[in-house]
Amino acid sequence: MNALPIDAILPDLRAALAARDEAVLEAPPGAGKTTRVPLALLDEPWLAGQRILMLEPRRLAARAAAERLAAERGEAVGEAVGYRIRLDSRVGPRTRIEVVTEGILTRRLQDDPGLEGVGLVIFDEFHERSLDADLALALTLNGRELLRDEPLKVLVMSATLDGERLAALLDDAPVVRSEGRMHPVAIRWGRQPAPGGAYARDGLEPRVAQAVLQALDEEPGSVLVFLPGQAEIRRVATRLEDALGNRPGVRLCPLHGELDLAAQRAAIEPAPAGIRKVVLATNIAETSLTIEGVRVVIDAGLERVPRFDPASGMTRLDTQRISRASATQRAGRAGRLEPGVCYRLWSEEQHAQLTVHGSAEILQADLAGLALQLARWGVDADDLRWLDAPPSAALAQARDLLARLGALRGDRLDAHGQAMATLPAHPRIAHLLLRGQALGLGALACDLAALLGERDILRDGGADLHSRLALLEGGATGSARGAVQRIRQLARQYRGLLRQAPAQPVADPQHPRWLGCLLAFAYPDRVARQRTGSAAGYRLANGRAAVFAEADALMKAPWLVIADLGSRQGQRDERIYLAAELDPALFDGPLAEQVSTLDVLDWDEREGVLRAERQRRVGELVLASEALPALDEDARSRALLGVVRRKGLALLPWTPELRQWQARVGLLRRLDLERDGRSDWPDVSDAALLASLEDWLLPYLGKVSRLSHFAQLELASLLQGTLPWPLPKQLEALAPRTLQVPSGSHIRLDYNESPPVLAVRLQELFGLADTPRIADGRLGVKLHLLSPAQRPVQVTQDLASFWATTYAEVKKDLKGRYPKHYWPDDPLVAEPTARARPRR
Repeated sequence: MNALPIDAILPDLRAALAARDEAVLEAPPGAGKTTRVPLALLDEPWLAGQRILMLEPRRLAARAAAERLAAERGEAVGEAVGYRIRLDSRVGPRTRIEVVTEGILTRRLQDDPGLEGVGLVIFDEFHERSLDADLALALTLNGRELLRDEPLKVLVMSATLDGERLAALLDDAPVVRSEGRMHPVAIRWGRQPAPGGAYARDGLEPRVAQAVLQALDEEPGSVLVFLPGQAEIRRVATRLEDALGNRPGVRLCPLHGELDLAAQRAAIEPAPAGIRKVVLATNIAETSLTIEGVRVVIDAGLERVPRFDPASGMTRLDTQRISRASATQRAGRAGRLEPGVCYRLWSEEQHAQLTVHGSAEILQADLAGLALQLARWGVDADDLRWLDAPPSAALAQARDLLARLGALRGDRLDAHGQAMATLPAHPRIAHLLLRGQALGLGALACDLAALLGERDILRDGGADLHSRLALLEGGATGSARGAVQRIRQLARQYRGLLRQAPAQPVADPQHPRWLGCLLAFAYPDRVARQRTGSAAGYRLANGRAAVFAEADALMKAPWLVIADLGSRQGQRDERIYLAAELDPALFDGPLAEQVSTLDVLDWDEREGVLRAERQRRVGELVLASEALPALDEDARSRALLGVVRRKGLALLPWTPELRQWQARVGLLRRLDLERDGRSDWPDVSDAALLASLEDWLLPYLGKVSRLSHFAQLELASLLQGTLPWPLPKQLEALAPRTLQVPSGSHIRLDYNESPPVLAVRLQELFGLADTPRIADGRLGVKLHLLSPAQRPVQVTQDLASFWATTYAEVKKDLKGRYPKHYWPDDPLVAEPTARARPRR
């Protein structure tokens, strides 16, 4: 057995787990933790013949880890070491180490919360922070606490995660660290991308292909290329095939999670003698897999991550820059066996700007599956321990979806929800399967569910899902062949899980309209109706808009259900990628549960009148409506309040004088709050008035039925009525509308500025020593000192300083422009005047 860096700390790890039921192991990629740790702990006395479960974040990694562990023991997979992943398992009666994916563990915990017969659960590659890993750890800790008498030990293994933070989650568990052993890796930096884009996206593939050709010329050994997704892998492969031509000794190998087993093995296993591999991989190759023979890494510096928007209920794939931790792990792939080289297609300066660690999936993912599993477990998220708690907004949206799918009754799962939770599928898909089976459409539902679980197998075949189903029924060639095989296998698995007899079979199960019906079960929020005057545009039941970016046969359908849509940043409408036509007659049959009846009082913008309708709706879409002749007075008035809130207070008959009143009250309120922290003056800001329409406006809307009627409201009386006595009298005293100046004039104050502005001719202030003040002297006004032509010559809040320091210069200028006017040398003893000169 070859020595690995992890071997040096195995005694410390054994001691830690002998003393505690939790431990954290930090070890860099390549240290050997996945290969050595389970075998090293298998015969520990505390395990007492029980099993070890080891979780891997990906199916490919789980299978590869089980094969390596079995090879270390000289056995076949399925004997002492086995694995369980989606669509495949190799376990036997002698299996002591089970390598599983995280979703498998979650379902196992639901069936057996105490994990009987398991003595140790290992969370491998936990730094990847998948949603399933966070949920599985939370449920494992909770189930162990409530249901285990004998210890269940938990070991969390990570390459780059902050071990101290994880240890704190595990009751200050001991942290064991391995320094690893890495051969030196030379970093070769790329140029800074042009401003305005991540590698000016159109230029990513040419740059990557150029770097590969350069590396093949400059360096020996196989090459591992990190790209954000499958589309980039295909495009780079096409470029390299053209550039390499018949160049001997180079083999291109794509590597991502959707490939069949043979293609994945070709990428992972050592190349034949005399052959150099160029492995084009997603971040699946970052930490979980060892790819033999690689000593050159080319890193595009990008990754594709799903981001969920609770507001729209949609998940879109975003391409973003990787973290520094990911960059380090990727570069380390070049130094596993010997000194290597990493070509980074970004600059050293840009590298310093990368985030330190990536974000946990639980913070940005669709939480519908998590919410369903928590409901089945019987806890709220707050009852469990999380390294990062699920965001409340996304969790609330997930529960709303479960209620819409009929899974929840109050806060608990009903029978339908329990059945959904037992299926290894997203709640949308589980609902589709169960409802389809009940209608006698089980076979079609299983095919559709499996199809939706994979990436699109027909990229250039238009958006219609019927063409994908036809491909399943016929045959597929080329790159789609492996995906079609997996879809068929998953469909067979679903058929095995759906054993109940149909409740009310439909009469014509072969009719093509049932595809749209089944899709609507899964995506009730994505039922869509064609917008008037737009063949390509649709409005969704969730209120969003979606369009066909290119001409498509489905554009003739007035109703659709959209299975896949997305948008780029800055785009207003979603783009439709996969959909099926929907027969609206189904809303009177199997889809009746999605129809609601609502009495709506709303404003007709075109006519400018209030209308009352009884509407049959699917979400935000109106199926049909009929007029309601009788209007409930209270409901009618509240509907009018909705008009005011939508259009804003400008709908009401404001006058400049009334805006001044609003500003005066607001000023006195603010002064009180600044001094005492409280005020008797009400908040009459626009925001506060809109929030309190029921209090001051609702009682006076009885005669309003048209838009023009709002102008007839006595708005001044309504607003002034919000001031209790004696505040109206105090308002005139503390924030007067006008101030009398030395000339005898009463000058209006402008309260729309802060502090209020008194715009007055300079000559009318002669003899006034200090700035006028209001609000019992708490606030000085701002003086706009005007020329005889009413133009500002000075702005000040310190009149005394103006007389003493500035007046002489101002006087000189004004005397030259207005020689017939009175400009005394001493303004403090001069006679004020509103005329050119004082009266004799």
